[in-house]
Amino acid sequence: MITNEVVNKSEFAYDQLEKMITFRELKPGSMVSEKQLSELLDVGRTPVREALQRLSYERMVEIHPRRGIQIPLISLESQLKILEVRRDVEALCARFAATRATGSEQSRMTKLANQLEECANMHDDFLYARLLKQIHILLVQVAHNEYLELAMAPLQGLSRRFWFAYKDEQTDLADAAHLHAAILRKIVAGDPVAAIEASHALNDYLTTMARRTIDV
Repeated sequence: MITNEVVNKSEFAYDQLEKMITFRELKPGSMVSEKQLSELLDVGRTPVREALQRLSYERMVEIHPRRGIQIPLISLESQLKILEVRRDVEALCARFAATRATGSEQSRMTKLANQLEECANMHDDFLYARLLKQIHILLVQVAHNEYLELAMAPLQGLSRRFWFAYKDEQTDLADAAHLHAAILRKIVAGDPVAAIEASHALNDYLTTMARRTIDV
């Protein structure tokens, strides 16, 4: 039987490992073991295994039986392929959300939009990443379609990892915050056409930003 304690530890392991992958504390291309990760996080192997299964689905790790867990490399080619798919799927989320969001969901969206823009001026990457993930999760939830949730999770996580690896400290925090906030505010306004346009603007920026890395 799975207890609440195991679930909580699994959630902790997932959050910590995702953060370590996003911020390259676990190096792209490196191989690690369940045992190493368990010791690193000071939790049992079962919660780590549960977390790794989620991260594997999201393509944040590759599990190789009897060899270990590999952290995928970060590449421009992969990011551009991700953004090709994310552009239309995220726009669909935005369209549904603009017509389906409840009052409480709209309030949460407004709050998160404000918090992300404020955080951009603080240059706190960890807080920014936490708020950004909350926005990504909420956007899909407000669409009220669980199949979109299945599609979006890998696209959002991998896209975030690339962005944090190559963002410009001076401009990208603010630019991305304003673009994400614009989507949320158009959804709150109940305007599906404007929400789609805002979503496309975000993905156009992400594509331009990705291509900029060629010169990095």
